[in-house]
Amino acid sequence: MRRPRPDVRKADGIHLELTLDTVMLIKAAIMGIVEGLTEFLPISSTGHLILAGSLLGGFSDTKGKVFEIAIQTGAILAVIIVYWQRLRETASGLGSDVRARRFVINVLIAFLPAVVLGLLFGKVIKAHLFTPVVVATTFIVGGFIILWAERRPASTVRIHEVDQMTPLDALKVGLVQCLAMVPGTSRSGSTIIGGMLLGLSRKAATDFSFFLAIPTLIGAGLYSLYKERDALAMADLPIFAVGLLFSFISAWICVRWLLRYIASHSFVPFAWYRIAFGIVVLATAYSGLVVWQD
Repeated sequence: MRRPRPDVRKADGIHLELTLDTVMLIKAAIMGIVEGLTEFLPISSTGHLILAGSLLGGFSDTKGKVFEIAIQTGAILAVIIVYWQRLRETASGLGSDVRARRFVINVLIAFLPAVVLGLLFGKVIKAHLFTPVVVATTFIVGGFIILWAERRPASTVRIHEVDQMTPLDALKVGLVQCLAMVPGTSRSGSTIIGGMLLGLSRKAATDFSFFLAIPTLIGAGLYSLYKERDALAMADLPIFAVGLLFSFISAWICVRWLLRYIASHSFVPFAWYRIAFGIVVLATAYSGLVVWQD
């Protein structure tokens, strides 16, 4: 009996589908690495994700935007693991330790402004400011602000540890964090550099920025997933899982490195990186060398 000839068109279609799936998984891994490496550095993870998504393609729709927010959860998991001892001590001491209660209250106070302003203006900002040119411009402006902050005299530091912060200090840092709603500004950059300008030491500002990231990014991720739940399907799970995994791994490496780095270095190199990167994006956009997509 003659063997039936395989349907070449069907086989080609399956091969193409598998190839596309593999390509999207690779892109998801790259986006996860970008998120993890940039989330806690003062260089804007959102800005880098917008630029990386523009170059890679496939992340410009609603689902892609949800993906970019959701993979932040992987980065936050890295922070939770690195600070696990402090978080566990705080949780166990809430009933009897005044320091633990004050710490939690300060984090919640700093978290609230982003919730209120995010709900009020988040949709407008996403509709008009999530563009490569805006990102590049805020990269440059933020770089000069970092240079200015690092030139402050040491005598202006009045808070050396997170536990020395008052509720008013926390509120000020929370308000500064809202500047990060503009893409390219950097959430960690706003809280760390803003904290330093408000009188926190580099270490205290960095530690508080990490702690504040836990409710802020988890809340943003869950809200985004709930809001756009109708646009998601079980078939998207592998892409999200890969992004989360690579975001966690790269963030864990980055956080541990950053904590060692700030012990003896300033943020000046990050400022010059922001300025140089922003100039490159603007130059390539206006020259037409790279077609950056919104």
